[in-house]
Amino acid sequence: MLVLIGILIIIAGFLLRFNPLLVIMASALATGLAAGLDIAAIIAAFGKAFNDTRYVSIIWIVLPVIGLLEAYGLQQHARSLIDRMKGATLGRLLTGYLLLRQAMAAVGLTSVAGHAQTVRPLVAPMAEAAAEARNDALSESQREDVKAFAAATDNVGLFFGEDIFLAIGSILLMKGLLDGYGYEIEPLHFSLWAIPTAIAAFLIHGLRLRRLEKRMRKQEASA
Repeated sequence: MLVLIGILIIIAGFLLRFNPLLVIMASALATGLAAGLDIAAIIAAFGKAFNDTRYVSIIWIVLPVIGLLEAYGLQQHARSLIDRMKGATLGRLLTGYLLLRQAMAAVGLTSVAGHAQTVRPLVAPMAEAAAEARNDALSESQREDVKAFAAATDNVGLFFGEDIFLAIGSILLMKGLLDGYGYEIEPLHFSLWAIPTAIAAFLIHGLRLRRLEKRMRKQEASA
């Protein structure tokens, strides 16, 4: 029963609002000692657990890098790049990103772009700059619309592009489920049938981006 002391430590630590990481480490240490392990074995168990799940900590490396780049003017450089591109518009920029996101997801590169590493520091500021180039001044509501559509573009591109990739989890899940019911379908067939859906998603969201651009121009003209 002594090995259950770790649960009591977690409950007490959370009730007393101690640092969660310290509480969990203290709980694991107490449980290991109660189970008869020595300190070296407990530390080795900590190291093995970290090594087995080290990919989880990658995000903690990416976020500081993005923050450091933003601190040194990443968003400002993205805006100035759009200012130098004469033909760049809000609709064209986000449609181009949608195509790029779908193409990368279709070949399995689902983690290359994303909200934290691409949309916030690059795509959203560039979209705002493209919108400002066609409008004298954006209202706060319009800026929020641009940011929302930039994030939505990433979502649509990823969601409808990744199903084209053969080894994506959703295709493997469908294959395994249908195999259980006696329907043997090759993953290639799932991928091929995902292409029309991806094309439809591209056209529909591209139309939405075009309508957003026209709506903002009308609002500018009526202001």
